[in-house]
Amino acid sequence: MSSAGKALEKLLEIVERLRGPDGCPWDRKQTPETLRKYLVEEAYEAYEAIGEGEAAEVQEELGDLLFLILMIAYIYQERQLFTVSEMLELCAQKMIRRHPHVFGEEKAASAEEVVARWQRIKEKEKKETESAILGNLPRSLPALQLAYRLGERASRVGFDWNRPEEVFPKLREEWEELEASLRSGSREDLEGEIGDLLFTLANLSRKLGVNPEEALKRSLEKFRRRFTAMEKFFRSRGKDLREVSLEEMDRVWEEIKTGE
Repeated sequence: MSSAGKALEKLLEIVERLRGPDGCPWDRKQTPETLRKYLVEEAYEAYEAIGEGEAAEVQEELGDLLFLILMIAYIYQERQLFTVSEMLELCAQKMIRRHPHVFGEEKAASAEEVVARWQRIKEKEKKETESAILGNLPRSLPALQLAYRLGERASRVGFDWNRPEEVFPKLREEWEELEASLRSGSREDLEGEIGDLLFTLANLSRKLGVNPEEALKRSLEKFRRRFTAMEKFFRSRGKDLREVSLEEMDRVWEEIKTGE
């Protein structure tokens, strides 16, 4: 057995011990439903660690995520719904099946060709109730990321604009519809038009080669940094932001922005 295989087996033994009669009361109490929220948190922590580029932190966060996945899978094994081995084998067989250019006789000359073949294989596997093209993207994905991924998948069959510039008329159209809904006073219409506008912006981002979720996160961090600096500026002068006029805040904001 390889060193990675031995380490995985050790991790499974730890999970089994924690869930055992003499294990941890907290771990024994957990269910897949109670652990679900931690799965999202751990995935985001790994996502952020990868973005920051620190290998040691990535190593730790991926380990935490793997441990949680094994814990959830083991609970299903306890319920005799499937075993951890069956889960791993199912994943392995799916990866082999979807890489015929590696494990079979087919050839693939480029990454684009691999993606196209992967999509065709997935289409054959899909249930009749699912879209073969859009697949089963989780509805719980962050909305901007889901918008990006849906647009990306629809584009694979040509349901897309040819160039980024062609999205702007649609963007203007959605903006005008938003203004009209604002005048109408219908909250339902307003929500729908804001959604349409955001979806169009996500598609424009995709056409420009920018992930809108990541772009928004960077802008939010920039806002957080500048707002905190502005707050510290006024606090150092004995002022609370609630006592400062909008004009004063705008002036300091621009100074911070210029100084970056």
